[in-house]
Amino acid sequence: MMLKNGASALILAMVGAMAPVTAMAADASVQVAQAETNTVTSDNPFFHPWNTRFGVPPFDAIKPEHFRPAYEKAMADHLAEIKAITDNKDAPTFANTIDALEKSGQMLGNVARVFSNLSSSHTNDQLQKIQREMAPVLAAHNNTVNLNADLFARVDALYDTRDKLKINNEQRRVLERYHLDFVRAGAELKGEQRERMATVLQRLAVLSTQFSQNVLADEKEYKLVLTSKDEMAGLPDFVVAAAAQAAKERDLEGKYVITLSRSSIEPFLTFSASRGLREQAWKAWIARGDNGDAHDNNALIKEIVQLRIERANLLGYKTFADYKLADTMAKTPDAASKLLMQAWEPAKKRAAEERDEMQALAAREGQNIQIEPWDWYYYAEKVRKAKYDLNEEEIKPYLQLPKVIEAVFYTANQLFGITFTEWKEAPRYHPDVKVYEVKDRNGKHLAVYYMDNFARPSKRSGAWMSSFREQEKLSGDVTPIVINNNNFSKGADGAPTLLSFDDASTLFHEFGHALHGMLSNVTYPQFSGTSVLRDYVEFPSQVMEHYISDPDMLKRFAVHYKTGEPMPQALIDKIKAADTFNQGFATVSYTSSALVDLAYHSLTDAKDLDADKFERETLDKLGMPKEIVMRHRSPHFSHIFSGDGYSAGYYGYMWAEVLDADAFDAFTETGNIFDKKTAKRLYDTIFSTGGTRDPMEAYVAFRGRPPKVEPLLRNRGLLEGAGAH
Repeated sequence: MMLKNGASALILAMVGAMAPVTAMAADASVQVAQAETNTVTSDNPFFHPWNTRFGVPPFDAIKPEHFRPAYEKAMADHLAEIKAITDNKDAPTFANTIDALEKSGQMLGNVARVFSNLSSSHTNDQLQKIQREMAPVLAAHNNTVNLNADLFARVDALYDTRDKLKINNEQRRVLERYHLDFVRAGAELKGEQRERMATVLQRLAVLSTQFSQNVLADEKEYKLVLTSKDEMAGLPDFVVAAAAQAAKERDLEGKYVITLSRSSIEPFLTFSASRGLREQAWKAWIARGDNGDAHDNNALIKEIVQLRIERANLLGYKTFADYKLADTMAKTPDAASKLLMQAWEPAKKRAAEERDEMQALAAREGQNIQIEPWDWYYYAEKVRKAKYDLNEEEIKPYLQLPKVIEAVFYTANQLFGITFTEWKEAPRYHPDVKVYEVKDRNGKHLAVYYMDNFARPSKRSGAWMSSFREQEKLSGDVTPIVINNNNFSKGADGAPTLLSFDDASTLFHEFGHALHGMLSNVTYPQFSGTSVLRDYVEFPSQVMEHYISDPDMLKRFAVHYKTGEPMPQALIDKIKAADTFNQGFATVSYTSSALVDLAYHSLTDAKDLDADKFERETLDKLGMPKEIVMRHRSPHFSHIFSGDGYSAGYYGYMWAEVLDADAFDAFTETGNIFDKKTAKRLYDTIFSTGGTRDPMEAYVAFRGRPPKVEPLLRNRGLLEGAGAH
């Protein structure tokens, strides 16, 4: 997942579009931190240039009480910069309007990026309070810019004469992007409609923040404590070690804790011999945000969906999905749905076959049960062992976290010539964070890369990439500072952190987003790195996932943590043979989430929406297998309700998978997954260009033709005649 919070995004993107940045009751905006402003200016790091190496945030000096005064000053400075643009008596030019807009809000960008990252990666009660207080204030600030009639008039005048302007292709796209962003934000609205749009967006910012905090609260509070041998039955050493470490972090040393982090609960569901405990843990996992208590998100979903409908209607769209997808590669909800349905029916058929295999195995073992959702991981692992003599317990000892990190760095070096050197003295916000200086193939500084890999109660679930600074050349040669967050279960003291194959793929995926940010080579912040259309942004990251599966990569980096021996060829062969195993389940789980997302946002009225009922009825219409649950149930579907970045856009992972599967074939067709000419073309057309090119134009420039869907279906084992594993 990519999490975007750049400076230009703060000017024209809605607060919380990718992650909640935060708020305060709107009528209290003038009182923001007034009492604190006078007391924390001299020591507030945001009020002074950062004299750190490479300009990284001075985390050791940043305290929660610094944020509200910093936000207040940053917003005031930003509005002053906007006023200077609109007060300019000279006719609008690209330099005095667009360049000036791109350079505005830099302090606000600094504050928001640090705050957003800390709120996601290492939050606390103080930060969460600030987050709630500031959400409507920041939304109101963005509205002041987005709905500024004088500012839009200048952009509009330039847009109308764009064919006569002496500007290059990137500048033209920047101008067109600004104009479109203003229009989509409501700049053409008048009177009551304009006021209503501002109110809707402020309220959505509050609701998105609350949704996110509710999910985090449920994840933080739950723990399944194991104490007896019976409760530990079936759990391999690496699960036991991670559970011991989780217990220690919660002051329960000597016991074992399973959390709702995916890297904790999925191994438990895969190996625990206790069906009752599996059911208990699974039900807690799927009930996040859906417990009828203070953290229940169902009412928030109803209000969010209704306000999004109103927002779309104000802009002339029938549904929010129509509004969101108008600015994507897909263009329409129908196009997105058609792609999903190409996979949906074959995936259901494959999932039914997978269920029947598990049911038969359970019967052979004398288990008189019907396969339930809490049984799927457990019996799928047994079937994999029976069919391929392969299980996760056999693979995981070879996937040491440091070696997988070494593998992603090697991949980046082979493709793009860049190198990573750990910067051990770098400021960091948590001891677990590692920091690297990145250099290009000529030894020149390229970026700073933060890596935060471990789950903890103060971090939200999932995995994502974000930034503390984005590459651009408008303000000088500004190099990026990017960060990856994962949620891996840390090994116990002295024990290595071992990854599942899915964990390793996730690390490669998020690293792909980071590369997209680090390799950016654009002039304008508007188009830096991952500033691309939502259903295109996952393409570069998903291309990287293919490299962890390569047999030569596994031979080189999959090394047993005890013996130091490389993964044997026999095991690699078994992994390859099972590469589409359980893909019916995985595709149904993902695709159902994407289809439910589109269904919510295709509504024309949500005043009477019952989220639980709507989810259930939508899945019934689709024929959802009862043994499988959406990858993200509605009450904790943060992709689409903690901000609107992926709302009506969760399909984008599969849309981008069409591109990445076809693109990786460009390498395999050469016989070398690191083919230099293909890698250079990938850099020149995709990784370095950010949003400066139309996505399909960029893809065709790389591949020489439009993408084909067959490689995706083949990779998922869903292509008729391709064979099923």
